[in-house]
Amino acid sequence: MHKLCSLALAGAIGLAAGSAGAQTKWDLPAGYPAQNFHTQNLVAFASDIRTATGGKLDITVHAGASLFKVPEIKRAVQTGQAQIGELLMSNVENEDPLFGADTVPFLATSYAEAAKLWKASRPLIEKKLAAQGMVLLYAVPWPPQGIYAKKDLNSIDDMKGLKFRAYNPATSRIAELVGAQPVTIQAADLPQALATGVVNSFISSGSTGYDSKVWESLTHFYDTQAWLPKNMIFANAAALAKLDAETQKAVRAAAVTAEERGNKLSQEATGFYLKELAGKGMKVQPPSAALVTGFKKIGETLTTEWVKKAGTDGEAVVDAYKKM
Repeated sequence: MHKLCSLALAGAIGLAAGSAGAQTKWDLPAGYPAQNFHTQNLVAFASDIRTATGGKLDITVHAGASLFKVPEIKRAVQTGQAQIGELLMSNVENEDPLFGADTVPFLATSYAEAAKLWKASRPLIEKKLAAQGMVLLYAVPWPPQGIYAKKDLNSIDDMKGLKFRAYNPATSRIAELVGAQPVTIQAADLPQALATGVVNSFISSGSTGYDSKVWESLTHFYDTQAWLPKNMIFANAAALAKLDAETQKAVRAAAVTAEERGNKLSQEATGFYLKELAGKGMKVQPPSAALVTGFKKIGETLTTEWVKKAGTDGEAVVDAYKKM
């Protein structure tokens, strides 16, 4: 059994063991499958809180968009339908460009750079959520993003006409710039979209490809390391405030641990997933020089566009990040 799976199993056992004496129950809707490392980290986060509070706070993780569909999660937490949730931050970039800071292509292309970008943007993200009645707890990056396709991609021109899965404004814009057709598909619906040919290419991590059994539909993965998007975990401020001081402290302490653990799991997962994709027969390879050059030009365009959209907040984030 892979150790990520072992973590999930241990967390699930903790869920069952600790629930009996719980005084407060929270629901945590998540958009990714139970075997995904983000979900496993959530389960461990919930288990840590249950242990630290002696079962006073019992958080149930609802994986695979089983409680709320991904686009509904933030609103559900904001309105108190769920007390806590997880969301790919850039899913709500249309609401405020600041939420898309970590999906600007080639701005931060390593875990170290992603950590600096998060440090630069976190205070502003916290402020945005606080104004909406929510509290940011932690965030964890996905592995670096690469391109999936069913043919050789030697340059940007080879992407023209592809049915390209989009899940946020940045990926929709990439499709537009390379001449592909953007098709909005959330992670939970991706396997069916691939199987039915609704999409035949997308940019995402090795993790998403593995979860979606992408090898059943596509043949190529180009390790472009375009960006490292993050999932953010946030709570309803009123629900958090209702907890006693010690329980609130336990939640925040568990969040610090979960962010550290999640970063480690993400880095471990990167190599694991790429090895698995190759083992399933996919061609896993670095992008050609021409493809890199094409994407860097797109990255420069998108960085300029993003800063313009995000205004002074965007300028502050990029300036702070580049000074680190």
